[in-house]
Amino acid sequence: MSKRLDYDQVAPAGMKALGGVYGYIMQSKLPAVLVDLVYLRVSQINNCAYCLDMHTRDLLKKGEKIEKLALLQAWREAGNLFDARERAALAWAETVTHVAATNVPDEAYQAAREVFDERELVDLTIAVSLMNAYNRMAISFRNTPKAAIEK
Repeated sequence: MSKRLDYDQVAPAGMKALGGVYGYIMQSKLPAVLVDLVYLRVSQINNCAYCLDMHTRDLLKKGEKIEKLALLQAWREAGNLFDARERAALAWAETVTHVAATNVPDEAYQAAREVFDERELVDLTIAVSLMNAYNRMAISFRNTPKAAIEK
């Protein structure tokens, strides 16, 4: 797989705008590890190798255990490895990422609202939307994962 183009160079203002949204999320009340778990899960759903590599590395640097990362895709079957807020965030991330198929049902919204206040849920939805945008950029233009460069 070879990189098609460098979108940071081609459209720096557009990528800076996405970076501004990323900065907003990092300053929100949402814990950074929770956000990174959501970013990693969305990237799993979208099969974005570049983002999978990056967010796995980020979570490892933040002290997350490899066992938790290995079981992220099967978080529903992982027992207490994921806490209530993480499970709610992951469920929300999945239904929002699959919006065309799920239409984000009322039950999903009510479940998320039991754990997140209004602002947190809006911020979480912005984070999910942002990662879907980044995934589409990296996949469309074949951004190379760091792991593939380091081999």
